[in-house]
Amino acid sequence: MERRFSLPDEAATRAFAKNLARALPKGAVLVLSGPLGAGKTTLVRYLAEALGFTGRVTSPTYTLMHVYPTPEGPLLHADLYRLNDPAQAEALGLFEEAEGARLVAVEWGRLEDFPGALLVELVPLSETAREARLTAEDPALAAALSRL
Repeated sequence: MERRFSLPDEAATRAFAKNLARALPKGAVLVLSGPLGAGKTTLVRYLAEALGFTGRVTSPTYTLMHVYPTPEGPLLHADLYRLNDPAQAEALGLFEEAEGARLVAVEWGRLEDFPGALLVELVPLSETAREARLTAEDPALAAALSRL
């Protein structure tokens, strides 16, 4: 199942993230794609906010992973941009913390490395506008998309 959402500004992105966070089942994995500056980390910031995290959300480009505690369980935010092989993330133990996570958001991941994940492609349309293209093959995630 594929759905597309128009995000004309940051307020729309915030509202989209709030609805997405509420619709997704616990443990859902999101593979975030799009060019540099597409808004991947911004989307994660709003997902964290929607789940009740009140701290600062930053890109994990150099640390590879951040874990944000939320009342609903942790939000795991990983960035695989600097890795040569996605298997390195597993070898480093980055996803051991994904056990029990409310959501897992992976920037620069490859969908084939995360079977059953929700692909979230952010396409810049202008300086402020984006289109979010969501694709899910997993039945639970497809059902979540139909509720958005």
